[in-house]
Amino acid sequence: MTRTLAFGALASVVGFLAFVEFTSGVLQGYYTPMLTDIARHLGVHDADVNWLEGAQLMLSALVVPAFAKLGDMVGHKRMLLISTALTAVAALALPFTDSFGVFLVAWALMGFYVVWLPLEIALIWSRSRKLEGRSSITAKAAGLLVAALEGGAIVGALVGGALVDVLPLTVVLLVPAILIVVCFFVVLFGVKESPEPAGGVFDTVGLVLVSIALLCFTGGLAMLRLEGGLANPWAWAVVVLGVVLVIPFILWELRHPDPLIDVRMFRSPALGPVFLTAGLFGVSVLGAQAPLSTFARTDPAVYGYGLGTTGFATSLIIGIYLIAMIGGALLFPIIARALTPRLALMAASVLVGVGFLLFLPFHDAYAQVITNMIVVGVGSGALVAALPAAAASAAPATQTGVATGLTNSVKTVGGAVASCVFGIALLHGVSGAAAGGTAGSFAGYVTVWVVCGVTALAAAALLVFVPKEAFTDRVVAAV
Repeated sequence: MTRTLAFGALASVVGFLAFVEFTSGVLQGYYTPMLTDIARHLGVHDADVNWLEGAQLMLSALVVPAFAKLGDMVGHKRMLLISTALTAVAALALPFTDSFGVFLVAWALMGFYVVWLPLEIALIWSRSRKLEGRSSITAKAAGLLVAALEGGAIVGALVGGALVDVLPLTVVLLVPAILIVVCFFVVLFGVKESPEPAGGVFDTVGLVLVSIALLCFTGGLAMLRLEGGLANPWAWAVVVLGVVLVIPFILWELRHPDPLIDVRMFRSPALGPVFLTAGLFGVSVLGAQAPLSTFARTDPAVYGYGLGTTGFATSLIIGIYLIAMIGGALLFPIIARALTPRLALMAASVLVGVGFLLFLPFHDAYAQVITNMIVVGVGSGALVAALPAAAASAAPATQTGVATGLTNSVKTVGGAVASCVFGIALLHGVSGAAAGGTAGSFAGYVTVWVVCGVTALAAAALLVFVPKEAFTDRVVAAV
């Protein structure tokens, strides 16, 4: 009877959290079909859209470890509420500015939403502590949350693509902001706090050290994207400085009794490859979003490449891709049970790699692009659901929020690096009609496809080194 009540309470929590992820999905899908319209509204080049993406990913990389740790310390619901409120304030600023600088800051602050999923997975893991098959339950719940996320992204992409063709951009940008406000009250009244927070003292020094390192690294990447940046030794010096500053952070965390990030987890034979896989996966799932949208919107009659789609036609591509992601998220627990979680993760990574490499010969027709995105989507959906759940099942009991948050942090760093690289690639090699226009170069798009394909296949190779029975209840019982 107790187990039934516990499972019922957990199911109700998953239901409310599914609405949160639906809202997160709307944010991830809604803006993508209108990125070209936003660029024209702000008076910037298509390649400058990557600044928006890169800035948001940079902030995400900073806030996720802090919010994940605070979730373990003071409660996952509390931090979920704070991050939702901050996201709402930022989203409400977007419709009321045509300044690229202001828009960039507000867009970056919307990056607080990326902490929602890891906080939710950690909350579910903590609430399921009395249930048998905890790892399997968490994986299934993660699949449902990701299905809700991608469902929201489908609705967001289709609605956003349709509205941007018929309504003023100011009105269109107001819609997701209102939804985030509703989401705040759903969390406030519908979600109960995770039991037995770990407590402790927050590692402020660790946060400062990692923030400085990440700001230097991503700031250097931003400098490289400026005109002549690749030849600027100061830009490269700032990037290197960001990497070097990771060393004092690691040394501090190793000495701290309650570190912000237990860097020893990176040495775990199960967790280390998962974090690296998340970083490589971030290259495609985060870094490639804007280039894929702008490629579809590029007019082939003018530039010789692209599909020349409208906002709504672009949203259909995104919608089909997201439906494939839902399928991948829901199929992962079934395939993982039939094989092992490790083999299922490897198969998902291979699908992402193959899907992007298919763009090299097949990119001229609408149907070709959709086919490629279906292959990518199935693999991506499985990875989005599986990586935080795998991290939670392999992490120490007091570090589930940190471990799930790290999958997102490393993923966002991978996406930020890719966003910078792709922005540079799209600006260089422009010739012919594109030289006097706003479209990115075809060579840049080829670079996007190759990098995304190769990094996904590299992630599959990394997972070969994970223990065969990783991410299962047998491993958790033994910890």
